[in-house]
Amino acid sequence: MADVATLSCARCSKPANLQCPKCVELKLPREDAAFCTQDCFKASWSSHKSVHLKAKQSNGTGNPENEGWEYCMKKGQGRTPKLPYFDWTGTLRPYPISSKRVVPAHIDLPDWAADGIPKEEPSSDLQRVVEIAREVLDAAARVIRPGVTTDEIDRVVHDATIAAGGYPSPLNYHFFPKSCCTSVNEVICHGIPDARKLEDGDIVNVDVTVYYKGVHGDLNDTYFVGNVDEESRRLVQCTYECLEKAISIVKPGVRFREVGEVINRHATMAGFSVVKSYCGHGIGELFHCAPNIPHYARNKAVGVMKAGQTFTIEPMINAGVWRDRMWPDGWTAVTADGKRSAQFEHTLLVTETGVEVLTARLPSSPKVYPWLDA
Repeated sequence: MADVATLSCARCSKPANLQCPKCVELKLPREDAAFCTQDCFKASWSSHKSVHLKAKQSNGTGNPENEGWEYCMKKGQGRTPKLPYFDWTGTLRPYPISSKRVVPAHIDLPDWAADGIPKEEPSSDLQRVVEIAREVLDAAARVIRPGVTTDEIDRVVHDATIAAGGYPSPLNYHFFPKSCCTSVNEVICHGIPDARKLEDGDIVNVDVTVYYKGVHGDLNDTYFVGNVDEESRRLVQCTYECLEKAISIVKPGVRFREVGEVINRHATMAGFSVVKSYCGHGIGELFHCAPNIPHYARNKAVGVMKAGQTFTIEPMINAGVWRDRMWPDGWTAVTADGKRSAQFEHTLLVTETGVEVLTARLPSSPKVYPWLDA
C-alpha cells in the first residue's frame, strides 16, 4: 500500500497513513481509501473492493449516463427508460423497475433499511446461527413460468417475507432497489427484478435473504422456465452438483481453500468455468462477514473450518468463459461472452462432526429438478 498524508482509517477511524493502491490507480478520493494498518485493509477488503467495481463501471465507457443510473436507484427511482451506451454481452436488456416496496412499521429493520448504507457490517466480525428463508424461496419457485415478470417474483418474495415477520435483506442494501435478486440467462448474479417477462427456454436464479429476529438467512436456486435446451439443463445440474460436492467436505479442520478445488474440478470436467469475482461468505447477525470462500481452484482463502461457524457456499458456473462484466446499473453482473450462467447457494453450520445445511429443501418444496426425482 502507498504512503499518504495522515487521514482517518476507512474501517476504524484511527489515524491512517496507508492507502489502497487500487484506489490510487483509479484516482479515487483519499479519505475513502485510507487505512491505519495492513490488517485493517485486509479486514475491509470484502466490502471495500465494491468501490473499485463501481469506479471502473462509471469510468469504463466515458458516458456520464451510466453513473446517472446508479444515482437514480439511490433516490429510489430505478433505471431510466433510455439505455446508456454499453456493449451488451448477450441478448438480455434492462427493463423498467417498479417503485420500492413498503415494509410495515412492526418489522425489525437492518441498519441499511432507511439510508441504504450498512454501518455495523464493515467493521464487525460477528457470526451467529442463521434462521431459514427456504419457505420464501419456495414461494417464488411456485410462480415461475413463461410470461411472469421478475418483478412479480420479487413481489411474491417481498410479501412472503413480510408475512413471516421478516425483512427482505437485499432491500436498500447499498441502495439495491428490490427484495431479491433475479438473474436470467447470462446474468451471473445480482440481477434486478424488472418488467421483463420470462420467456420459454430461459433459466432464472432467484436469490433470497431474510432478516428475522436479528439474523440473516441466505440461499438461492436456479430454475427452468418452460422447455429449456439440453445444454442449459446440463449447466444447471452441474452447478447443483458442484454445491453438493463442496458441502460434502465441510467439517472442522478443513481449509476454506479446499471448497474451490472441489467445485473447480467438477465444473471443468463438465466443460464449464467457475466465476472468480464473487464468493461465499460468513453470515449471521451480519449479511456478509468473514470468512470469504472462493469457488475457484488455487485460491488463497485463509483459515480452516471450526464448529459453530455459519457461512454460505454459492458457486456460479458459466457455460463459456469465467470472466464477468457489470451492467451500467452497478449491480447486474453478466458473463463476458454472453453465454449462460447458473448458481445454487446454501447457508451452512459447521458442527462438531460435520455440517448441517440450514437452508435444505423441505418435504413441501416444489419438485423442479429431474435428477432429484431420479
